[in-house]
Amino acid sequence: MKKSLLVICVAMIMMIGHAAGTCAAESVRIGAAINLTGPASTWGQFHAKGQQDYFTYVNETKGGIEGQKIDMILVDTMYKVQEAVAAVRKFAVRDRVHMIATWGAGEGLAAKPLVQRYKIPTINYSTSWEILEEPIEYMYLPFGSYRLDCYAILDYIKTMHTKSGTPKVGLLTYNNAYGRSIHKPSQEFAEKAGIEIVSIEEFPPKTVDLTTELLRLQKSGAEYVFMQMLPAAIVTAFKSAERIGYDPMFFGTWTSTDPDFFKMGEGLIKDRLRIQFPGGLPGDNSEGMKLMKELWKKYKTVDSFDASYWEGVAVGMIMERALRNAKQQSGKITRETINKAMENFKNESFGGLLPDVSYSSSNHEGSFKARIVQVKEDGTFVPLTNFFVPGKDPVKIIGR
Repeated sequence: MKKSLLVICVAMIMMIGHAAGTCAAESVRIGAAINLTGPASTWGQFHAKGQQDYFTYVNETKGGIEGQKIDMILVDTMYKVQEAVAAVRKFAVRDRVHMIATWGAGEGLAAKPLVQRYKIPTINYSTSWEILEEPIEYMYLPFGSYRLDCYAILDYIKTMHTKSGTPKVGLLTYNNAYGRSIHKPSQEFAEKAGIEIVSIEEFPPKTVDLTTELLRLQKSGAEYVFMQMLPAAIVTAFKSAERIGYDPMFFGTWTSTDPDFFKMGEGLIKDRLRIQFPGGLPGDNSEGMKLMKELWKKYKTVDSFDASYWEGVAVGMIMERALRNAKQQSGKITRETINKAMENFKNESFGGLLPDVSYSSSNHEGSFKARIVQVKEDGTFVPLTNFFVPGKDPVKIIGR
């Protein structure tokens, strides 16, 4: 009798253990270390909301990944490198996540050794090219790095420059990893394209007046100003330019706007800002944009196009595809099967929400297609060119 009771107890323990294991397997855990309260937190908040909305949509409409729901564990990094590193360590050791999203350039670079130590596929929101310097294992970008922005903007300037003489470009950037990420690529492309970089002006992120920097750019003869800074600082640059009567053409990377930008920049944006934007826009009427509009209607996080929300959805879509491919190709979702699936991405289509994504063991950049768009004061984006590979494809200016 005692022996039979022991056998029953052991069997029950095994059943409970099996049930616990099954329960754990029912969810796929995604860690997201995102700036929600620090500088530029508007970007981070809408990144997180876009990613979370998309995962909720997948869970509600697709049943997750073949029955496994996606669970997103969100941590606020406050735009602090040490907080991001702590979050990644927590994801790796305590939460046992399958994938991670990291945020800023400095945060991604600092977290990279941990990501590679624990072998967790990680997508970084900031597309700083330095993140993909060797070794690249387990670190991914959702689309082209800031090299893409630099090459595309300078290629566009070269194409549309109608004045006599060499185009003269000035760089206006933060003095941190994010700001400096456009320096080297711009200088490289400019030298090959016959464009002159006449001045590089750096400033700390907390600077509240850029008159001195704009005066230097004006004195250098810069006809075009290429900026790498967050939206609030771009508004400050516009104020300073108006104050000194300086009217160059301003360019920025795709991170140049957020929901607050259009409120702060009212009366200042005018038609002076053009950016490289590597994604779909409402006017494209693509399947990807139809899905975006469905998310707006369903979750009411936004009610019109926003670049930061767009990237959150885009990162969520790439992650979902990686999880789904891992399950289908390997029969299970683990860190290793996800990474293997990602390195086998071949022109994965996302309905035009972003260019088709390809990864390999030696290239984790995603895509390298760009287009230049005009940022309008009413918050809309108007395409000025076709999608093109800078330095390879012809830049076709729309309307010319």
